[in-house]
Amino acid sequence: MRIIGIDPGSVVTGLGIIEVVNGTFKVLSYDALKMNSKQPIPSRLKMIYDFCIARIEKYKPDELSVETAFFGKNIQSTMKLGQVRGAVMIAALNSGLRVFEYSPREVKKSVTGSGSASKPTVQTFIKNILSVKDNKMLSDSSDALAIALCHYFNGGEKIPAVKIRGRRQDWKEYIEKNPDKILRRKK
Repeated sequence: MRIIGIDPGSVVTGLGIIEVVNGTFKVLSYDALKMNSKQPIPSRLKMIYDFCIARIEKYKPDELSVETAFFGKNIQSTMKLGQVRGAVMIAALNSGLRVFEYSPREVKKSVTGSGSASKPTVQTFIKNILSVKDNKMLSDSSDALAIALCHYFNGGEKIPAVKIRGRRQDWKEYIEKNPDKILRRKK
């Protein structure tokens, strides 16, 4: 199985592709797209889309995993991150890939055992697990590889999903169980 992991960012987007055969990991590629923060966001979104499409076409992964949005104090940053995630997901869907998402905490916990691990700790674990010897690897790239590994370790839970009482549930099931929470258009 080939998994592409994406660490979305509006200035730096990390990408990592792993292949898993009989429980053995192989790194196929990792990279980070660095963009100019002064460049208009639509141009950066196109660059991210093209970056993802090029790697998907070259490595032909089976599934794409992406980190969920981190909600900070700056709403503009959160909105840009949502747009970046959208560009990544559309690239995957246009390429016929299934998309999965994981929170930063889930990714850290699956790779290091601690949901509050630091970026350097995650990078150290990634290098050890995947036998990467690159001392110049960017944290965005190691985070992307961690996202791909997280997907493998979690067995690929399909999104969109909502956690309800400790178990994952898809949106269709949620809507069926909670019709009163759905806003319907008047005809």
